[in-house]
Amino acid sequence: MTRILLLGGVTEALAIARTLGPEHIYSLAGVGRVPTDLNCQVKVGGYGGAAGLAGFIREQGIGLLLDVTHPYAAQISANAVAAAALAAVPCWALRRPAWQPQAGDDWREIAGWEPLMQALRPFKRPLFTLGREPLQHLDEIPPGQFWTLRALETCPGNERCEVIGARGPFLIEDERQLFARRNIDVLISKNSGSGATEPKLQVARERGIPVLVLKRPELPAADRHFASVAELLGALGQLSRA
Repeated sequence: MTRILLLGGVTEALAIARTLGPEHIYSLAGVGRVPTDLNCQVKVGGYGGAAGLAGFIREQGIGLLLDVTHPYAAQISANAVAAAALAAVPCWALRRPAWQPQAGDDWREIAGWEPLMQALRPFKRPLFTLGREPLQHLDEIPPGQFWTLRALETCPGNERCEVIGARGPFLIEDERQLFARRNIDVLISKNSGSGATEPKLQVARERGIPVLVLKRPELPAADRHFASVAELLGALGQLSRA
């Protein structure tokens, strides 16, 4: 039987982990809650780069590496592909399809933090859904702006920034209330492609609010790519029967 190391962090990874038996390992960076109801082993923490991950793969007798990390976790994906090559095992990757703008959307792709701050100048009440990254820039909030940040955990903000701790999936009515209550006039989002967080885009469309979309990073090519959990589980099923 091929022993699997699953690199996770997104919703799809947990769905896959729930199908794995006790000989397999589900690996998390340690951000957020650690599941305790799985049959597979759970490892929390990093590896020390591609070389460290390759060493772990060899030590544990891993025969297949699954990269089911966030589309913006470019360094982890790069380490996964490099480690698999060093350890001479295949690397399969789940690559979420990106969201596509619909009629009525006002999307503006942004390549990084500096152009984002420039694009935010005309607005007063932005909603950030980028995780914790904006917390590093609270001293850059321009006069007259108030930021709302949504992250997995509640964190301290300041007098011009409130941090909301919340986890998806988010309901459309709750998103409507959030936008209305805080008078949001621009949304800042990663193009994660997740259905759990997509309702915010519908609300922005309904309210005619621009969406500043952080450009997706280029990810390395794995040995096999999958667009859905069902596709990947089907391939794992074929592997187990081979």
